[in-house]
Amino acid sequence: MASTQFEATFARAAFPCFDEPAFKANFTIRIIREPRHIAISNMPKVKTVELPGGLLEDHFDTTVKMSTYLVAYIVSDFLSISVYAVPEKINQTAYALDAAVKLLDFYDDYYNIPYQLPKHDLAAIPDFQAGAMENWGLSTYRETGLLFDPDKSSASDKLGITKVIAHELAHQWFGNLVTMEWWNDLWLKEGFAKFMEYISLDISYPELHVDDFFLGKCFDAMEVDSLSSSHPVSTPVENPMQIQEMFDDVSYDKGACILNMLRDFLTPEAFEIGIIQYLKRYSYQNTVSSHLWESLTNICSSDDLDEGRMKHREFCAKRNLPSGASKWQSDDELDVRAVMDTWTLQEGFPLVTVEVRGREVRLSQERYLKTDDPSLTEGFLWQIPLTYMTSASNTIHRFLLKTKTDVLYLPEEVDWVKFNVDMSGYYMVHYAGEGWNSIIRLLQHNHTALSGNDRANLIHNVFQLVSIGKVRLDTALELSLYLSRETEIMAVTQGFGELVPLYKLMEKRDMAALENQMKGYIVDLFRGLIDRQEWTDSGSVSERVLRSYLLLFACVRNYAPCVTKATQLFNKWKDSDGTLSLPVDITMAVFVIGARTPEGWDFLFEKYRHSMQMSVKSRMKTAMTVTSLQDKLKWMMEQSLHGEVMKTQDLPGVVVSVSKNPHGYKLAWDFLQANWHTLIKKFDLGSSTISHMVTQVTNQYSTREMLDEVRGFFGSLTEETGSEMRCIQQTYETIEDNIRWMDTNLPLLQAWLNKRSHKVAHEDL
Repeated sequence: MASTQFEATFARAAFPCFDEPAFKANFTIRIIREPRHIAISNMPKVKTVELPGGLLEDHFDTTVKMSTYLVAYIVSDFLSISVYAVPEKINQTAYALDAAVKLLDFYDDYYNIPYQLPKHDLAAIPDFQAGAMENWGLSTYRETGLLFDPDKSSASDKLGITKVIAHELAHQWFGNLVTMEWWNDLWLKEGFAKFMEYISLDISYPELHVDDFFLGKCFDAMEVDSLSSSHPVSTPVENPMQIQEMFDDVSYDKGACILNMLRDFLTPEAFEIGIIQYLKRYSYQNTVSSHLWESLTNICSSDDLDEGRMKHREFCAKRNLPSGASKWQSDDELDVRAVMDTWTLQEGFPLVTVEVRGREVRLSQERYLKTDDPSLTEGFLWQIPLTYMTSASNTIHRFLLKTKTDVLYLPEEVDWVKFNVDMSGYYMVHYAGEGWNSIIRLLQHNHTALSGNDRANLIHNVFQLVSIGKVRLDTALELSLYLSRETEIMAVTQGFGELVPLYKLMEKRDMAALENQMKGYIVDLFRGLIDRQEWTDSGSVSERVLRSYLLLFACVRNYAPCVTKATQLFNKWKDSDGTLSLPVDITMAVFVIGARTPEGWDFLFEKYRHSMQMSVKSRMKTAMTVTSLQDKLKWMMEQSLHGEVMKTQDLPGVVVSVSKNPHGYKLAWDFLQANWHTLIKKFDLGSSTISHMVTQVTNQYSTREMLDEVRGFFGSLTEETGSEMRCIQQTYETIEDNIRWMDTNLPLLQAWLNKRSHKVAHEDL
């Protein structure tokens, strides 16, 4: 097969063109092929002409006015039901087709603009570096992002596939119909499509409970955005490497999180009206960020509203009634641009410090930054849409913080306040004075007084505040004790997300005793929840995703009941030559235990090689990277580079997974260095593939020796071989932050765990 991927700067390699997003044109495509192949493109085929010598020429209809990066064509032997795939996997396309129909209907309605082309095909590409691509009328996907087998795919596979399709289809309007003027504003389409994955699924697929997972995006964004090497959401770029680098967590995840904050701030109705105005006003054109802000301002006084919908006219009629101050405590029309410029034109995010004294709440803001150079946090100021609730009322109160410090007055004294309700805002909160203690008391005695998202948000904030010395590690650990009663997915996974990295740092240093103590603490904390998991596929999507997660953790951590059960199941499965049907949610735990022995590993690999189910293959692949058999780990990385038995697209995942394995981290770092020149040729400088490998392979080092070794390697590169990439700075900063964390907190961690095991021992007597 042959298939194109033109974003961002590759159309010029296929045909002469003004290859920049603002040069929109109509494209008429003809492709000459052999009769044994088919050809597809953005538009429907108008006719096929027979040429002398038995070749065929397909003529495609002329496209609408569009950017070069969205042109696409494929020549292949694929079969199709509107979803194209290799013939032997065509039976796994039904779910994607159904989802695409449902989601296109949703967007037609949400944007109030009908889909612009006569058709939309989806194609599953067998080896594809990009996760997926929104080519107008012909979106392309990895097989794992599109193919679904109802018997073999898991709940998280279904969620993942539906989200990817929702993302690419959101682009058919946001990106394709209205396109950013230049790549500096890439976030306009990517942040928006990432955000729409959640809005569209929330309405079209309520049973997938997608709102249980949105916070994770904001935590991911904050991880890169808390380093001084971060960049503003909208940032100047000139060359292809810098353009590639824009495809990162800041453009996608931070973009989505600030849009979510804005929607909460304006109300979902007002946000939707503004989005429709923006799309109608700029159809077939190019925009910059300020065009979006203008469309979201004064939404009810726009001429476009007349042909809008009844529900929007009603919304505006209600809104124009005199109702006293609006909920953001300001009478003037909101200046969306002034607020949002502070979130898109400066990098980083604010830390809001809250101190309650009686009825008075003192607020101050500063940039949250992991650094030992305080001068780097100066000169930043955000307009922050604060939300808060208190022990005295369930109402969500709102306040726009525009200044460095401010004071709020509560109607009465309260036991606790919680800011950033459900984490709808992209900021962290520090509760000064007695603030954290009152939250810890609340979580210990009545944690369900707060939502699961609020609890996840508190776990995240308290541990992140340890990193910058605002909170003592003991305080964060005391808060974590309540997790023994936690059951909601986002809070549980965030608990793991803050505690597990602590022992991951230790695994790469010689401190087995403390490492094992820490691992023991985490297993103890979640033991009750792990013991309650059934080894079946029952429950909601969130319960099922949580089950897979917990059982995998328990097995990797050698929790005896889990290992025994997984071993029995693996042996049964192996004895049946892989025909026994295991519950999907538990396969990962079972495979990981099986891959520990050479025979088990080889058996898994044989099954991997012949499997047609992408989701099963991907679980087998991960399990094979978790083994302690070093020769196997090395061999897997080499095979992915080869790209025959294992696909090249999977190489980054394999290398990163090996780097997280205590028996493999040196191998992954050596592999990255030894094959650097091949990798940057294959995957391109600045690509998210390369930066993901660079940061993930190195981000668990915490010694000066390793920092020197990492600097030694990256410092020896030239500009042509990647020395200017942002991910290298991110790597240095992350290791420096790890070193600071370990220097400060290791003794405290040791003391706290000792004190706790002493206390537990006494309770047992």
